[in-house]
Amino acid sequence: MNRLAQTALLFLLGATLLHAGTTDLYLRYVKEGLRPLVLLAGAVLIVTAAATLWYDRRGTATHDHHSEPRVSWLLALPVLALILVAPPALGSYSAAHTGTALTKPFGFPALPTGDAPLRLAVADYAGRAIYDDGRALRDRELRITGFVTLDREGAPYLVRMGLNCCAADAQPVKIALTGNVPPVLRPDTWLEITGTYTPRRTKDPVNDGPIPYLEVTTARPVPTPRDPYDETRNT
Repeated sequence: MNRLAQTALLFLLGATLLHAGTTDLYLRYVKEGLRPLVLLAGAVLIVTAAATLWYDRRGTATHDHHSEPRVSWLLALPVLALILVAPPALGSYSAAHTGTALTKPFGFPALPTGDAPLRLAVADYAGRAIYDDGRALRDRELRITGFVTLDREGAPYLVRMGLNCCAADAQPVKIALTGNVPPVLRPDTWLEITGTYTPRRTKDPVNDGPIPYLEVTTARPVPTPRDPYDETRNT
C-alpha cells in the first residue's frame, strides 16, 4: 500500500474513533470512563494523517512512490463498516457459553428504605443473595433489568454483562428465574422483572458458579439500555 493509501486509512480510522466517541457507539467496545481516550486516539490519528500528507506533498519523503494494487483499498471497508453499522452488544450467546462471573464484594452498602420497589443491578442482587444470604432483600419488592438467556435445558436467566475495561473481557452475572415467568421467552429480550428474594440457588452449568433465583411477580419487555454493560445509570 502506498503512502496516500496509508494516510487515507489513518484518517478513516481516526474519524471512526471520533465518531464512536462523540456518539454512544463507543459503549459497544469500552467502558464509559474511557471516552476521553477514544477521542484523544481519534484526534491523534487524524493529525498524524494530515502531517503525513503534508510532508509527503512537500517532497520530504525519501522513498520512491510505486503503484500498488487497487485491491489494497479494500482494507478500508472494515473501517467504513464501523462508521456506518453499530455492532450489537454481547448478548445471550456469550452469556450461555460463559460461566457466571459473580465474585464476593467487599461489603454491602445499606439499601434505601421505603415501600416503593427497590431497583437493583443484577450483580448487586446476585451478590447479596449468595454472599449475604439475602438479609437486606427479604420482604422487599425488587425490580431488576437484564436480558434473557436460556441454558441447554431451556431454563431462563436474567443476565447483565460486566466490563473491567472493554468488551473483550466482558463476563456475565446471572439470576435464575422462577415464579410467574412468562411462558415464552426469547434470548436477548430485555426485561424489567419485579419480584422477591428467594433462598433457592443453583449452579451455572458452564463453570459451576453460584446462581441465585428470583421469584418473579411480573415481567415486562423494555428497550435495550443506552449502555448495556453499565448498570449504574440504567436500573
